[in-house]
Amino acid sequence: MEKIELKSIKNIIVVASGKGGVGKSTVSANLALGLSRKGLKVGLVDADIYGPSVPAMFGLGMQDVAQFEEEGKTRILPIEKFGIKLMSLGFLVPLEKAIVWRGPLAANAVKQLFTDVVWGELDYLIVDFPPGTGDVHLTTFQDIRVDGAIIVTTPQAIAVNDARKSAEMLTNEGLAIPFIGIVENMSWFTPLNHPEEKYYIFGKGGGKIIAQEFYTTLLAQLPLIQDRFVDGRLNLYMSDKTPMMALFDDLADKVIEKSKK
Repeated sequence: MEKIELKSIKNIIVVASGKGGVGKSTVSANLALGLSRKGLKVGLVDADIYGPSVPAMFGLGMQDVAQFEEEGKTRILPIEKFGIKLMSLGFLVPLEKAIVWRGPLAANAVKQLFTDVVWGELDYLIVDFPPGTGDVHLTTFQDIRVDGAIIVTTPQAIAVNDARKSAEMLTNEGLAIPFIGIVENMSWFTPLNHPEEKYYIFGKGGGKIIAQEFYTTLLAQLPLIQDRFVDGRLNLYMSDKTPMMALFDDLADKVIEKSKK
């Protein structure tokens, strides 16, 4: 099947997870910021149609998204913040409003986020996938050129089992998406007043198990921290005083190394 070739985008990297609540959107957004800090041109697609997180993470709500007609087709301009080009259905629909769409309709909407948005020249387009292995994933993989995928999990057994299903989807012979590696989130908890202590409250080794099973790399282990708003943004790490920022900069380096074009 011939795929849509987005020639102005060098690398399209999807961030997936087997289940929700493992920090996939946090990883997607901070990976995009980490790549941008390397001097690269970066975009971020919020493809989690049913639970878009990008607007809240970047301190944005509904936006007046600019649109124009080109050759009989509606084109959309992304929102820019912190040097990242962003597009999310959450810019167009109130956060409290449920999106009640069947799978094919949601999949088509995600496809339009790639084809109807004027992304311009990008080094990386990061895609924050919805959890699971549904229509959105399959339509994207079948119709859009994807250059690599990352799976986010926690060390918990149930999260690892669901991550395994996502890994099997990526490595399916009919899809064969380049599997960049695993990010293990919530690997341990460290109290603020005792930075030398680590508590493995969700167990240990889940990310390493998946990486070994699928012959890929454990890219990062991220500690569990409390959700926090800073200057109107949620869980974006942009201060060099934050250890998390260094972890995401290291993750960005590894993604660059494994996806060079």
